Amino acid sequence: MGSSASRAGGTTFNPVADIPNLTGKTILVTGGNSGLGRQSIIELSKHDPREIWLAARTLSKAEAAIEELKDHGILLPVQLAVIKPLEMDLASMDSVARAAEVVRTQTQRLDILILNAGIMATLPGISRDGYEIQFATNYLGHAFLVSLLLPVLLATGPEGERLTGGARIVLLGSVAHKFAPRGGIEFNSLKSSAEGLSTVARYAQSKLAILLYGRELARRHPEFTVVAVHPGQVRTNLGNTASTTSLLMRALWLLTSAVIGVEPERGALNQLWAATAPAEGLCSGAYYEPVGKLAKGSKMILSDGLARELGDWTCREVSRYHKHLDGR
Repeated sequence: MGSSASRAGGTTFNPVADIPNLTGKTILVTGGNSGLGRQSIIELSKHDPREIWLAARTLSKAEAAIEELKDHGILLPVQLAVIKPLEMDLASMDSVARAAEVVRTQTQRLDILILNAGIMATLPGISRDGYEIQFATNYLGHAFLVSLLLPVLLATGPEGERLTGGARIVLLGSVAHKFAPRGGIEFNSLKSSAEGLSTVARYAQSKLAILLYGRELARRHPEFTVVAVHPGQVRTNLGNTASTTSLLMRALWLLTSAVIGVEPERGALNQLWAATAPAEGLCSGAYYEPVGKLAKGSKMILSDGLARELGDWTCREVSRYHKHLDGR
């Protein structure tokens, strides 16, 4: 379905015709082994990039995804050759640091960074580093990755016929951010299993953080372009991470996906548009619905104060791990 086009919003986007030539470009996609990440890699690889890093929680998952594309003949050998496996467990700061080091030592530029990976509605839990598991995986691991790759992102100049404005960072948000706690982010819950919040609220909090982060990152770094997107209701395996105790949410996800959900080929259009559209047509830090339509979202995503508070909290947290790395 590579020729898919959509007009579910303000623009029509056809990956075959509308993704520009990506010669010389380096791309990294988290959660690239399945769903929207996998589909994004398929479409981007058809436009001659220099290399695409397919990041997955384990190296075996990343390698298996590449082999699957090869075995099913989805991509030509020349296209497969540009895809590189990368192990990155976003719930482990150490794993994120190792992955970033691999990328930094092998490339001097990073043109497109698609922060696609995520989990949803899991049982209460904490990451290896002591953070609420959905917040760690969906948000903090990605923020740490950006901080580690910042020198490479800043070194990526505005080259190419259409990809101007320096590096491009695409963040995967969700309409679910509207179900975040009343105050937006409950900072005292982030270093716990947050059992006082429902599984929906924990997920929504992580997605609200992503949207606020995009806004704040764009403010702090006008050197590159930051775009947050909602993919729409997509039939992916995201619902599979929902806890077995959250039967209602799992059932609701499966029902709505079956009724109104679209396949990943169509669901990936918004992030592909955000990753490759001309920079002059984008508002850095903004949030878009499918396809290319500015989204209103909740009032909380427009809170400069909350965005700065989250940005400061994030800087303090990731700086602890930067110091640990510097001391190695």
